[in-house]
Amino acid sequence: MEIDHTMSYARLVAKLERYDAYRNAPPSGRGNAARAPRSHWQETYSGPSMERPFPLLLFVFAPAPRRAAPATREAAFCDRACRVGNVGYRLTVVITILPLPTRHGADGPVWRVVGNSHGEERSALAALPKAQ
Repeated sequence: MEIDHTMSYARLVAKLERYDAYRNAPPSGRGNAARAPRSHWQETYSGPSMERPFPLLLFVFAPAPRRAAPATREAAFCDRACRVGNVGYRLTVVITILPLPTRHGADGPVWRVVGNSHGEERSALAALPKAQ
């Protein structure tokens, strides 16, 4: 989970693009002996044939000086993040604004799925789509 106070939309979307690149990186090397050491991240999540799902990406928009209101930032980020290639397919991105989990708890209906056709509908963590 990441709580955002200061990142611009461009930086947050660039972060999603990097996660997308990690998820779609092809396995490297030929066989175990010839394969160069890989980071834990690559070993666990890269390559389209990997069995393990990519973890949910949770973004919480908090109030910040000289930034738009959290709800405005959440809506703008949702609109821009939908354009990242695998969001909604290989990457499940869920967002909220800080007052909601503070009021209802993180397990309450506070999360909004980016790219979800239900628009503004919010769900509890247990009801979110499973990572792919």
